[in-house]
Amino acid sequence: MKATIKTITDKVLIEEMFARGTLVEAYPSKEELMNKLLSGERIKIYYGLDPTHTAIHLGHAKNFIFLEELRQLGHEVVILFGDFTAMIGDPSDKASARKQLTVDEVKRNMASWVDQINPLISFNDSINPATIVHNSEWLSKLSLTDVVNLASNFTVQQMLERDMFQKRLKDNAPIHVHEFMYPLMQGYDSVAIDVDAELCGTDQIFNALAGRTLMKRLKNKDKFVIALNLIANPKTGELMSKSNGTGVFIDQQPSKLFGSIMALPDPMIEPLFVNCTRIPMNEKDGLMAAGPRLAKARVAFDIVQRLHGESAAKSAEQDFDNTFSKGGIPDDIQEIHFSQIEPLSEALVKAGIVPSKAEWRRLIDGGGIKTEDDTKIMDPNFMPKETMILKIGKRRFVKIVLN
Repeated sequence: MKATIKTITDKVLIEEMFARGTLVEAYPSKEELMNKLLSGERIKIYYGLDPTHTAIHLGHAKNFIFLEELRQLGHEVVILFGDFTAMIGDPSDKASARKQLTVDEVKRNMASWVDQINPLISFNDSINPATIVHNSEWLSKLSLTDVVNLASNFTVQQMLERDMFQKRLKDNAPIHVHEFMYPLMQGYDSVAIDVDAELCGTDQIFNALAGRTLMKRLKNKDKFVIALNLIANPKTGELMSKSNGTGVFIDQQPSKLFGSIMALPDPMIEPLFVNCTRIPMNEKDGLMAAGPRLAKARVAFDIVQRLHGESAAKSAEQDFDNTFSKGGIPDDIQEIHFSQIEPLSEALVKAGIVPSKAEWRRLIDGGGIKTEDDTKIMDPNFMPKETMILKIGKRRFVKIVLN
């Protein structure tokens, strides 16, 4: 099947994809990539991510939104789950070696990934569906001879050019030999899938360019590298990170997702507007001028609508308004069943409602645990005597159901 620029609308979409600001770099150049897409020639593009967390965050969502636009233009889109590379550990932007995951950890982490990304990109289109592959399909079959031959395409000096390795050398921190294997294996993904282009974040450019090198040497084929920006707080520089567990994760129910976006610092509004919505860019300045509360709500609505539909987004917005603007309690609060055999703090930690007993005590000391009638609970050993609703922090509610 050939991708064709069927209408002026397709040309406008391509131009908007470049102008919006999500795409920050392309190799060999943005101009050559633009010309390739405008030519109508169909390309095969892949995007890979390692299952280092059970959930995918909005920083990944923007990549799937971008890919879906390419898919709708007729291009072949392949999503790669790096189940093998996750067991090596990507050193990108890491001051120390990343934890190497076990097979069971990898399987557990990616168990619900398809369900999470399904609203963002179509795997069911009858004509041109996106597909999913796992790099264990080919990387686990490489022999030592294969790996040595692949490694012969690179020098140690090239590997040491990576910023994080330079920093570790400066800090006299260790660089493990297996970390050199990661860009080699990710680079081979391009060869195994036989792609024309790879989509990545700016933190993955080194790895993607390794694939460009291997494609040229092993298949005499030029591969485009399309680098999208990373979603970060413009003031602090903090990134949404799957492996660090930071950011807004998209496996949340609509109301909680809406609330998580509303809880973000105000400087995050514009990055989310640009990257995770398709609200026209000519509306950005007016929306930002309306104030952070309204701007954030518009962004949150657009994101929740994309993931869960318009009805769910309206309900989530109303739920947020009732809960936090009018002092109400949301309808879909989490419940835990409590038998009074163990301290309440332990039950809340096990349920994932409070991250640790230390955080529970910190919340108690700061007056951050309240009953439904807004009474502060000051005793860290508090034990409910009846079913009740607790407010934890500013925006979280939990219903304690006594067994």
